Amino acid sequence: MKKIEAVIKPFRLNAVKDGLTALGVQGMTISEVRGFGRQKGHQEIYRGAEYEVDLIPKVKIEVVVEDEQLGQVMGAIQRNAQTGKIGDGKIFVSPIDDAMRIRTGESGSNAL
Repeated sequence: MKKIEAVIKPFRLNAVKDGLTALGVQGMTISEVRGFGRQKGHQEIYRGAEYEVDLIPKVKIEVVVEDEQLGQVMGAIQRNAQTGKIGDGKIFVSPIDDAMRIRTGESGSNAL
């Protein structure tokens, strides 16, 4: 099993969620996060005063999938999150040794 963490622009969330649902991904965790990458934030003007916004709002999606689904899921996230502009986000993949569904006690891939 693999855990996929994707940090994307908030307005792309519905497209990514729909793409993952179409692949049969049954569960995901969504978090509102803030951070910066290469763009290092940006300048904004509020009531005539200019100020630096160094932490950009993003959305973090976490899903755990079977090893065989990894390529398809990463592709779906990349296609649906991409705008072609800086700050589109990143995808991180980590191995998962085991999982357990609390309600039933099922473990391994049955818990997904």
